[in-house]
Amino acid sequence: MRRLLVVIPIAAAALVLAACGTEDVSVTNASDEEGAVLFADHCAGCHTLSAAGTQGSGNRSLRAQGPNLDQREISYDDALYAIHNGGASGAVMPQNIVVGDDAEKVAQFINDYSGTQVEDSPRPSADGSGSGSG
Repeated sequence: MRRLLVVIPIAAAALVLAACGTEDVSVTNASDEEGAVLFADHCAGCHTLSAAGTQGSGNRSLRAQGPNLDQREISYDDALYAIHNGGASGAVMPQNIVVGDDAEKVAQFINDYSGTQVEDSPRPSADGSGSGSG
């Protein structure tokens, strides 16, 4: 009976993670497909990234929401650092959620597909006409 009490929460957690999963991997570069699938399998519970078909966590009471990577451009080096070190701040993300070649494939996929919804904020023009003075 005691063993059953341990197995039930583990099974429930697995179902929650599976429910947060992927809709559809959509990459333009065939070499990124494996990275997209790895991202969907290991990162979908917390991160949104359209190219991997992931929507992050819909239930913040169960888990932390990772950054929406459609709205944040992440370089290969920064992605690899986050994978190895548990995010940029080391606060919530598990360290080494993928390792070795898989970590490199995920980092390359993030580099290639993150930031698709980033909009540059308006900036004053170089000639000073948008500086607000006048």
